Amino acid sequence: MSSRREARERALQALYAFTVGGDDADHVIETIIDDSMGNDKVARDFAKKLFLKSLDTTELADELVSSYTKNWELSRIALVDRLLLRLAICEMIHFKDIPPKVSINEAIEVSKRFSTEKSGQFINGILDAVLIDLHKQGKLNKKGRGLIGMEALLGKKPEADG
Repeated sequence: MSSRREARERALQALYAFTVGGDDADHVIETIIDDSMGNDKVARDFAKKLFLKSLDTTELADELVSSYTKNWELSRIALVDRLLLRLAICEMIHFKDIPPKVSINEAIEVSKRFSTEKSGQFINGILDAVLIDLHKQGKLNKKGRGLIGMEALLGKKPEADG
């Protein structure tokens, strides 16, 4: 397993503990991320940043997801799926070095381990729609190879790496 995948899994577990347990973010980081990530400082720092940025992006992520789940209250979506959607949307918005399709694929892969059999399809559908929405709104500040598929989907030429 890649260290980034493990970091994403720890960030998911931290979000779950924060949401269900009600502990403060520092305590969750210490017990869920720091204690389990060992000596891999890069992966540990990525997990922490992803967790904290996801907390900051919760409201926006939930609004985006709600706009694509009409007639289905957000609270009815399985908690793990909601948290995975928040993590992936956070990555798309705040992690400029990670191509959006990687964020989507990672959310799908993590869902296979922590959620239901059909979660991957659900997550993929929502995140594909959110990706297009973020791009149209100008909230996706990414360039280069990671957007080639996105640009083709929107009928635009990809920007050159700068």
